This record gives sequence, structure tokens and C-alpha cells, in this order.
Amino acid sequence: MPHLDPVGWIIVGFLAGWLSGAVVDRGGPTGCLPNIAVGIIGGLFGGWFATEELHMSGPTTWLGALVVASLGAVAVRLVLEAMEGGDGRGRRGGRGQ
Repeated sequence: MPHLDPVGWIIVGFLAGWLSGAVVDRGGPTGCLPNIAVGIIGGLFGGWFATEELHMSGPTTWLGALVVASLGAVAVRLVLEAMEGGDGRGRRGGRGQ
């Protein structure tokens, strides 16, 4: 796999969303569909960032693409968490839960 197009990054993003939900266990989107959405956005962001900003030729394996997409999904998840307020409690720890 020499280079992924945006469709390839979306496909890898599905799994990256799940991985980012396991890595970032604070606030932010939770559930299957939000994880998929975060993964797709993160995959597109990670792929764009790696190829355009870091001037990488792109990952040469599916594992490399998954790592790039997962890092992008973690970045998206952290930005979303910061936009929610980022008090560290997130949805899981607020108001006596």
C-alpha cells in the first residue's frame, strides 16, 4: 500500500476511533457512532497532517496508517474535550456520579 487516498483514511479511521476512545478515557464523545465519527475525522486529519505538514510520503503499511489515524483521532478527541470545558470530569464524573 504505497499511499492512502481520503477513502482509505476513512476506512482506517473506523478502527482508529475505537482505539482513541480506549486511549483517551476522559470526557469527550462516547459510544459507537461518536467513536466512528471521531475516527473518520481523525483519520482524515492525521493523513493530511502526515503527508502535507510533515512531508511524509505516507505510511507504507496498514499498521502505519492505523497509527497515524489513531494519533489524529486522539488529537481530535482532545480538542473536543477542551471545547466541552475540559474540567477533567467529563460526562462520566459530573454531579455525584
